[in-house]
Amino acid sequence: MGLLGTLSLGIFVALVAFLSGPVSHIIRIGGVFLTPNPTVLGEGQGPIYIEDTIHCEDVHHYRPANLLFTACEDYKNTRFSWFPPLGNLVPSTTSGSIHVVDPKTMKSARLAFTNFKGPFVTHGIDVIQDQQHEDAVYIFAVNHLPNPAYFNATSDSEIPEGTHKARSQVELFHHILGSKTIQHIRSINHPLIETPNDIYAESPESFYVTNDHFYREGAMRHVEDVWSSAKWSSIIHVQLPTNTKDTEIQASVALAGLWNNNGLGHGRTTNEMIISSAIGGELYIATPDSNHSLSISESIAFDTVTDNPSYYVDPYATSGDDVSGVVVAGISRGIRLPVTAKDPDGIDPVQVWYARPSGSGVGAGWEKRLLFEDDGMRIRTASAAVLVPVEMNGDGVKRAWLFVTGFMSERMVAVQVEL
Repeated sequence: MGLLGTLSLGIFVALVAFLSGPVSHIIRIGGVFLTPNPTVLGEGQGPIYIEDTIHCEDVHHYRPANLLFTACEDYKNTRFSWFPPLGNLVPSTTSGSIHVVDPKTMKSARLAFTNFKGPFVTHGIDVIQDQQHEDAVYIFAVNHLPNPAYFNATSDSEIPEGTHKARSQVELFHHILGSKTIQHIRSINHPLIETPNDIYAESPESFYVTNDHFYREGAMRHVEDVWSSAKWSSIIHVQLPTNTKDTEIQASVALAGLWNNNGLGHGRTTNEMIISSAIGGELYIATPDSNHSLSISESIAFDTVTDNPSYYVDPYATSGDDVSGVVVAGISRGIRLPVTAKDPDGIDPVQVWYARPSGSGVGAGWEKRLLFEDDGMRIRTASAAVLVPVEMNGDGVKRAWLFVTGFMSERMVAVQVEL
């Protein structure tokens, strides 16, 4: 073999080595060869369907009041025309809403907006206590607005350079627990909030938000979805002014260099953050420093797409029996999402995973198990899941209701699981 042949072989081997990792990862995480195995439920385990919860991408369990909060699209067809996170960019003027779900009655109630008019295209949310009023909460919510500067232009020449089809922002609301209304406090815009997905709130004035992609559409966006080195997403810290709408919003990059960072969740401590790399199939545990930069301390790998994570606190924990852990939901055949994302009648199977520390100390690892799986017939897509504890009945078994929802699910579903 001559020098040219040797070089060609070397390049070929290097290319195969370079591509084999990403390709095998996409095959595994994308569920190319996966056959869904729907979880068999026993008597009294459900499923219970929560009515009036259409396309609720995120859900949070507010433990002090034992209530679930979620943001829903409300209309089945809206998401298949206008939802920038899926590349659906035909604008719609419908408005979604914030819902409260009571895990005791399994009923959902829409909250009536005060001082707010849509459109409201829902995505990730976060819920935190109002420290001044224990019976009230603040809710941050992503809103994917169509950009008037783009869609109102009568010709391409009228569209300002760098203008995008979506003008996504974050909405801040205030809700008094038990009331039927939710008050809009302010809309939050900043150039660094580009492709927002989920939110981690520290206070009414301080929060983090993920940009899940760098590219909003086109071929390069697809590259981001399949190339593991496309670590172009970011997490932005936003600092709001106090008691005024006129002072400039401050924002900075808190973390960069992750592949498709997506959902955010509160962890084991007041300042611990859980970050999901959706296509990476991985969760990262991070903490902020005094400058609001995030440092990753450990990670948990899964065999499926990982979306919005939540942390379950075991109310019956003892020193020798603590089932507290991370819950993460995802679609199990993500390889088909580019097709099903535009099909109102499509089917997207799901998996929900549960992980808890397998020991104490650095490097202890995480014990993982599959909590729930479906072929897409009971619930289509899963992007968030939370556990709500069931009172123990004396048999020593810890149980919880698992609530699962998705960005294209027509109803949130609840099933009882053993922990």
